[in-house]
Amino acid sequence: MKKKALAVLLTASVIAGTMGGTATIVHADEEGKVINIYSWNDEFRQRLEAVYPEVKETSKDGTVTTLKDGTEIHWIINPNQDGVYQQKLDEALMNQADASADDKVDIFLSETDYVYKYTDAAADVAMPLKDLGIDPDKDLADQYDFTKTTASDADGVQRGSTWQCCPGLLVYRRDIAKDVFGTDDPEEVGKKMKDWDTAKATAEELKAKGYYTFASYADTFRLYGNSISQPWVEDGATTVNVDQQVMNWIKDSKEWLDAGYLNKTVKGQWNDDWNKAMGSESKVFAFLFPAWGIDFTLKPNWDGEDGEWAVTNPPQEYNWGGSYIHAATGTDNPEHAKDIILALTGNKDNLLKISKDYSDFTNTKSGMQEVAKDDTFASDFLGGQNPFTYFSPVAENIKIAPLSAYDQGCVELIQNAFSDYFQGQVDYDKAKSNFETAIKERYPEIQEVNWAE
Repeated sequence: MKKKALAVLLTASVIAGTMGGTATIVHADEEGKVINIYSWNDEFRQRLEAVYPEVKETSKDGTVTTLKDGTEIHWIINPNQDGVYQQKLDEALMNQADASADDKVDIFLSETDYVYKYTDAAADVAMPLKDLGIDPDKDLADQYDFTKTTASDADGVQRGSTWQCCPGLLVYRRDIAKDVFGTDDPEEVGKKMKDWDTAKATAEELKAKGYYTFASYADTFRLYGNSISQPWVEDGATTVNVDQQVMNWIKDSKEWLDAGYLNKTVKGQWNDDWNKAMGSESKVFAFLFPAWGIDFTLKPNWDGEDGEWAVTNPPQEYNWGGSYIHAATGTDNPEHAKDIILALTGNKDNLLKISKDYSDFTNTKSGMQEVAKDDTFASDFLGGQNPFTYFSPVAENIKIAPLSAYDQGCVELIQNAFSDYFQGQVDYDKAKSNFETAIKERYPEIQEVNWAE
């Protein structure tokens, strides 16, 4: 990536070239006494406390975790909303070379939507795992391949690792399935949603009984967006490519919305109307969620009894999300970083415990194959169904879409621009024009947009 683009993507123009190259590995007795970990919530802290054997205690306010050797982990938490987390992280990485030992970023987390921004080799902010003494081919051999690819730079050098694998499923209302199909059996419902053509016919059945198939056009975006054949922006390029699959999402979303298969009052996701669509009074049949979506989003919004939801295969295999752990270039705690990454992402027993305690679909192929057959991993919320039975085969078949450092902006802005089109506020050409304007405003180095049509 060119330095101009890199500067924009990392917020501060002086970030490129200031990191001083690969961190020098120090011995354990030379490690710093403070490990600064940057994240956007306490999810990673909870997982670390649950399985990392070196944890001694955590302060009541959750800001400091003390390890048995006396080292303190300081948790620097900033919200994801409005890009605050990335802005604060970028500022800290910009100052990494000159920061005092206790102020250096040691470990930071990223999400799939913007991981490539930090694993890019030119950015030099996330250390190659091999420089930490981790051999991905050996130490992380049981991970799902697509998660390793996601955490790697363009040359295939892995610069992060994750405890999560986030295959997505169709999560549906049992009572609506019984009313419309005469059964709520996951296998039978899965046949009704096995591909998009079949799902469309099923949507007509649901509509005839007064139900919506999904709440919003945004609900299906990840399925299409995960199957693009080219990156949004090629390395070093200044052109945004709108893939044919994204164009298919636009066409199909408009068709489904106009046909009445989606609720026209639900505009996108992560808003009050969308949350209410998960309630017991809703007429929405299904949502498309990975494991975290069921636990963190659907479950809190459901106001009925446990057992009213179930999972089955989606119309198209997809992955949504994933939190990646990186050791920051310039850390004075590389041995601790190595130990934490291996404990949280390379230890099968630890990952199985996370799956048991938090219902995460974790990142060992053999482990998830085992729990798919283990009824002790059944979910009370899903009426005693073991969701891993359905998650596991989806995960096995996921092929990660080609990544770029521009993914988050493109994904957000294409949905924003065409939401207005779906709602009838602008015409098709105006939606395209609005996206072109918005993407160039967010990334000034972008010169043009190439539409697949």
